Amino acid sequence: MFVLIGYGIVIFSIFGGFIMAGGHIAALLQPIELLMIFGGAAGAFLVGNDAKTIRATIKVLPSLLQGSQYSKRLYMDLLAMMFEILTKIRKDGMMSIEKDVENPENSAVFGKYPKLLKDHHLIDFICDYLRLMLSGNMDAFQIENLMDNDIETHDAESHIVSHAIAKMADGMPAFGIVAAVMGVVHTMESVGSVPPAALGALIAQALVGTFLGILLGYGFIGPLASLLEQKHAESSKMLQTTKVIMIASLNGYAPTIAVEFGRKVLFSTERPGFIELEDHIKEARTK
Repeated sequence: MFVLIGYGIVIFSIFGGFIMAGGHIAALLQPIELLMIFGGAAGAFLVGNDAKTIRATIKVLPSLLQGSQYSKRLYMDLLAMMFEILTKIRKDGMMSIEKDVENPENSAVFGKYPKLLKDHHLIDFICDYLRLMLSGNMDAFQIENLMDNDIETHDAESHIVSHAIAKMADGMPAFGIVAAVMGVVHTMESVGSVPPAALGALIAQALVGTFLGILLGYGFIGPLASLLEQKHAESSKMLQTTKVIMIASLNGYAPTIAVEFGRKVLFSTERPGFIELEDHIKEARTK
């Protein structure tokens, strides 16, 4: 929603200001300039990225129009779920969660948190390291190092798409200049064959190319890369919170303390208060 609102503000401010200054909006409607800019940028995007990146970019674009799913409630659900898992382990032993780990979709514990269950990467992360804990052959330091590498890989993979979009945005002004130069070339070759008044219109059309390239790059495409980076940061925060809780548990801390470690990792905008989280955990356990 905010993406569309932001685009609306950009359009209203730029084009509205142009009209209020006495400009004619029809002068900015240059489909050939748009063809040059978008066509050049799309072609360069295909050349500069492999098939995996292109598919991932196409797949992620619709999600940019949606709001963030990582709300304070979702983080509280994560803390509550981890508390319940660790409490079950502490009470009944590691083997008590074996069925939950092997089949989280049918687990009574995971089933209480359907929104978390939809995040397959998070659930796989939790189940994978619970399996390692079940094996009993790795200490906390080894698992923490492996978690760090796993999260680092997740971050690197997530940033591929945002970097591809950012590079495309950076190239839009350059393609706008290319379109403007082509327009100037056309204008110069028209000298002597068209009336002098028409030359001014041709130059104006050429300048529109530069304008559109900069506007599209910094007003429309570039912000998408920034938004995607923020979404990736929130996704990584879920994994970091889970990691801190599990490592605290491996080091012998009680579930209540381990979850408190995880609460401290959260951003201040989503971090619940101690009593607030305690009440949420009690509510979740009664489901």
